[in-house]
Amino acid sequence: MEADVATGLWRRLFGRKGPEPLDPSRTDLVVVASSFDHAEACSAALSRATGFDADAPAVLRHHLRIPAAHRERVCEIAAQDGYAPDQHLDASDAGALAPLILRRVQIVDALHCSQERSRMAGLAQRHDGFADGWDALQPGIAAGPRE
Repeated sequence: MEADVATGLWRRLFGRKGPEPLDPSRTDLVVVASSFDHAEACSAALSRATGFDADAPAVLRHHLRIPAAHRERVCEIAAQDGYAPDQHLDASDAGALAPLILRRVQIVDALHCSQERSRMAGLAQRHDGFADGWDALQPGIAAGPRE
């Protein structure tokens, strides 16, 4: 995972503990960038993002719709690249497409976002599903008292 690599590099270079890794289950994470338009470049989505810190790790989430019968296999394949499911789907109808969100922590830039978007689209398609889009989450700025 890229965030782990960055933290390890920080420790080797500066000999002390680097920034804490971003916990994807934090409750203060907010969507800072997203695209659900297949024709929009990731660079365009990131350039219009508000509150996005390109130098900080983010939780990159891919929103898929997958037949419930393929969920476990899709999650296994995605786990090989450090992804974990963020949302459980209702498996009541094994033939229906159900939402599945796969997430991982990484530094998000246009190139890597585009590569991952393409990878997720291929994964979904190979399992009779669809990749609807992606979003990136980072900690929100706490509103403090104004002077």
